[in-house]
Amino acid sequence: RRGGLIGNIYSMGVALQALETSSKFYAPRQWNCAQAFAVVHRHDYQQPMAIAQVLPALVDKPYLQAASVNCDASTTASPDQGFSPPPSLETTKEHEVHYCIINKLKGQHFNYCISVKVPAGSVLLKVLQAAKKKEPDTFRFQTKDYPSLGPMVTSIHGLAANDTERTYWRFLSGEDALEEGVGTYKPHNMEHILANFTTY
Repeated sequence: RRGGLIGNIYSMGVALQALETSSKFYAPRQWNCAQAFAVVHRHDYQQPMAIAQVLPALVDKPYLQAASVNCDASTTASPDQGFSPPPSLETTKEHEVHYCIINKLKGQHFNYCISVKVPAGSVLLKVLQAAKKKEPDTFRFQTKDYPSLGPMVTSIHGLAANDTERTYWRFLSGEDALEEGVGTYKPHNMEHILANFTTY
């Protein structure tokens, strides 16, 4: 679905491993291998765990053998194989991002929006930091760092996620849920980002 994406960008590595190694169990159903791999090739993976999960599928080796791959220049895939380096970041330009936080679920409801400017190529976390700097009382937030996944937002405007109540802060671009975390997703210019307090 969605141009080859299976689940989200973080689950792609495990999904590709499973589909490649267990393909005989899926016959006669078909899945578009090339389309799924194109999604992986276009993404600039930053988190070690996500890289470790996608590597075996990319080198067509079992997980335990993938570590023995020689990654010097002679083994780098050429452009005619469908690989392309990630685009260079524009560090001299600024992006304006519209950021809203909404709670219609718990306690006193709120809906606040702000527009901030960050250097082009900045991750979403920089947008949150810029909003907090501009209006600290309204857009204050807290994160928890996960070594394998990066920072996760646990609280915004003093409202914290709660595992017992199954609540969390869900980030969307327009109406679409983000497939990456705040430490890796890079908003484009004039993008509308929404943090919505919700349940799972």
